[in-house]
Amino acid sequence: MDAPLVSIITPTYNSEAFIRQTIASVQAQTHTNWELIIVDDCSTDQTPSIVQSIAETDGRISFHQLAKNSGPGVARNQAVEMSGGRYIAFLDSDDLWLPDKLEKQIGFMQASGQPFTFSFYDCIDESGNPIDKRIGAPLTLHYYQLFFCNFVGNLTGIYDAEFFGRIPISGLRKRQDWMVWLTVLKKIKKANPVPEPLALYRVRQNSVSSNKIGLLEHNFAVYRHFHGLGVFASLLCMAVFLFVQLLVKPFYVKTKPAK
Repeated sequence: MDAPLVSIITPTYNSEAFIRQTIASVQAQTHTNWELIIVDDCSTDQTPSIVQSIAETDGRISFHQLAKNSGPGVARNQAVEMSGGRYIAFLDSDDLWLPDKLEKQIGFMQASGQPFTFSFYDCIDESGNPIDKRIGAPLTLHYYQLFFCNFVGNLTGIYDAEFFGRIPISGLRKRQDWMVWLTVLKKIKKANPVPEPLALYRVRQNSVSSNKIGLLEHNFAVYRHFHGLGVFASLLCMAVFLFVQLLVKPFYVKTKPAK
């Protein structure tokens, strides 16, 4: 198998506590043909100096800063526009990859001919300690399933830019990853994950994902503005979304990772 270039998209904002570990998890990849494009959203802490110092020692890492604070979607979009790899992968500045993440996913995509895949992932706390929580997904994910639940963890998704082109990131403030995966599955109809955890998601207090009411508002905005649905139709979709979150998605969340 060839070792194609993978472009890794990482937005940062005040990530000094985690960014070293995130970058180190990329540098530890067994698939070594990658570029890490980090775009900073006007951090006010030591994030820029930390990233710059690491980038000076590894030519595969590039660092850029936005002129004004604009949100992670704008940062991701700039990174995607600057990317040169065949494959586009995403990793937020507080999450981690396991060392064989890229090797397994790219190998799976090349062997199966699939232009998009993702994986399961495990959760860690803010200090990096394991939490007994593994997030899975349907072994065949259809568009209609993704429409009502984002089964794809942002830190696990990879798509083939030769097949899809470089997908623009939505201008909506949140849930940009979900909209990318929806764009992908609308074209290919279904996708299969690598059915094992290949990444570590950091659960943080006061994050967007921990604010359930705020998250519902962002999800409603996806139906209303990304899909272009009316208010009533968007409310109906949100009702189904809540049903899936409460009764379907928990089926794919394991309280104790398999040995």
